[in-house]
Order: sequence, then structure tokens, then C-alpha cells
Amino acid sequence: MNFTLMNMNWKRKIIHIDMDAFFASVEQRDHPEYQGKPVVVGGDPFGRGVVSTASYEARRFGIRSAMPAAEARRLCPDAVFLRPNFEMYQLVSSQIFSILRQHTELVEPISLDEAYLDVSHHRFGVDDPVMIAALIKQNIRAVTKLTASAGIAPNLFLAKIASGHQKPDGLTVILPERVEDFLKDLPVRKIPGVGPKTEARLHAMGVHTCGELALQDVSLLYDNFGKIGMWLSEAARGIDEREVEPQCESKQLSAEETFEKNLMSVEWLRVKLRDFAKEVFSDLKESGRMGKTIVLKVKYFDFQTITRSYTLDNFPLSWEEVFRIACELLEKKTEAGIKPIRLLGLGISGLQEAAGESLPAQAELFA
Repeated sequence: MNFTLMNMNWKRKIIHIDMDAFFASVEQRDHPEYQGKPVVVGGDPFGRGVVSTASYEARRFGIRSAMPAAEARRLCPDAVFLRPNFEMYQLVSSQIFSILRQHTELVEPISLDEAYLDVSHHRFGVDDPVMIAALIKQNIRAVTKLTASAGIAPNLFLAKIASGHQKPDGLTVILPERVEDFLKDLPVRKIPGVGPKTEARLHAMGVHTCGELALQDVSLLYDNFGKIGMWLSEAARGIDEREVEPQCESKQLSAEETFEKNLMSVEWLRVKLRDFAKEVFSDLKESGRMGKTIVLKVKYFDFQTITRSYTLDNFPLSWEEVFRIACELLEKKTEAGIKPIRLLGLGISGLQEAAGESLPAQAELFA
């Protein structure tokens, strides 16, 4: 793919990096016997767990993230079902983000395997964002033996769309002057936040593509969809003013996941919180640090992001304690089960050396 980009009108140069079937790809890398086979990483296929990641071989059977693991087993009984190895995924993720930060300090982690970069001012003065993205992909493959897909565009929304355009191992660029052409035939379902119900309502209005959506009156969209109507109008025209927000060094450790489909099931969200609580508590215990504030992060389908927290008197004694508090926050302090959720995260903040401190019995939460 050859582009002459030096004189293009790039107000911003945004790259979205998304690892390909990350958890499953790590397992296939580390276990050659799984290569070429349908691999499903997630909960117990004989229980109430959900799929976290499915390899591309498994996706051919219709298996997707957030699907009940039992349903995945029905679709592909011969699939290899594995419980997540978060310690290994975190290690590989650290290698990936180390590579990303070699190019710019403006790196916004979205999850363990996904990030936005603003390379408008590259560390080493490289002007061509496509060259930068290609270098990143090469570096990731050389270090981790895994593939990543990259999207290059003038803003975050378009870069996200581009990175998923040619998966796996893709590299797609949306030039500033080609934004309208790229979007005009793009199905509205590709817009983040548009699920089956919103898609059906748009279809009922005769709107199937972003090109058709861009022609709709903004006030009409607001009347029909509320705040998300404004986002739909802007997205259809390629407008997204959000900035890349780098993760500063802070006294917090967290885990989060952006779902392929927006989730309404509180039970599924609880399963994810259980995994996060185990991961975060284990990592902190191993590092000899701990915090007293449990932080829940939720991003709804309309991109509204909230955080809810609860501070203990002392350090939590177990991941089960962290999980219980997270569930209380989810069920009492958010609109889970009412508004679809696209991202869920759990962290522990206020980190400090944990030697010698323990947690006494706590008063009932939110009394």
C-alpha cells in the first residue's frame, strides 16, 4: 500500500491499533497444538460463563465475544475451550504498549489489546502516519509473534472504523479528503453505539448508510434518539472532536474491556467483574501493593462514561471482597440492565505498599 501523504491536509493523525483475537492468539502462539483450531477463551461452557475472545477459526462457526459459552459449545462442540490466563495477557500487553509509546506519548489504552495514538508529532519526526502504523505492526509481530490491525484517520471514530475494515492483520487509511467517500456506503450499524434496535429504527426511517444518515435533519435525529442522535449526525459526517487521552502514571491498577456488542445482561457483566477482580487483586498482591478504593468504570452505548467508587477503611483481603463491592456499585450506582453498556472496567486506586495491613469487617455498603 503506497500513499504520498506528506502534503495531505492532516489536522490530526490518529492511529487505532487493535490486536487480532488477542487472548485466543496468545494461546495459539504458546500452544502450537491449538493453531488452526477453533479456540474459545472465556467462561465454563457447561456453566453460565461467557465468551471473552474467539479465534478466527471459531468465529466461522458464529461464535462471538459476550456470547454465552454454552451457546458457543453448541455451535462448535469440537472447539478448544480455555479459561483466561490474565497474567500472560498482561505481560504481552505491556510489551505492546511499550512499543506504542516509542512513537508518541499520546497513547490512550482502551483495553489490554487496543489503543489510540495521536502521531501528529512523532517522536522521531516521521510525517507519514501510514509508515508509522506499518512500523508499529512490524515491531509488534517481531516482539510478540502476534498480528495487529491498524486504522489511520483524521479522528478517533474514523480510525476505529478503519482498523476493523480488513481484519486480521489489516492496515487501512482514510485520507482527510476521502472521508465522505468512505462513509457514504458504510452501513449505519458500523457506527459505535448503534445496536440492533437503533439500526432497526434507522431502517424504518429509510436510513441504511452513513451517507443517508448525513442527510437527515439534526433536530429530527435528536427528537428520535436524544443525545445519541447528535452523535449519529456527527459520526455520519465524519466529525469527532475527541482527543487522545494518554494514561498518566497513577496510583491505580485496573482492567477493562470494550465489548463487540453492547451488553444489557447484568449477569454477564457480573461475570466480567469477577474476572477483573481476580486479575487486578492477583497483580497487586504479587507486586506487594494494594489500595483501599474500588473503582468501577462504565461506558454506555451513547459513549457517556461514568466512574463509581467506594473506599474501604483498610485494604481488601481477597478478590471476592473486591468483586462484591464492584457488583454493589454496578447494581446500585449505574444504569446496568437499563442502558446498554459497551465498556466495563474495574480498578483499585490509592495504591501503596501493603505490607502488614489487613481489612477488618466492613459496614454494609451504601447504608
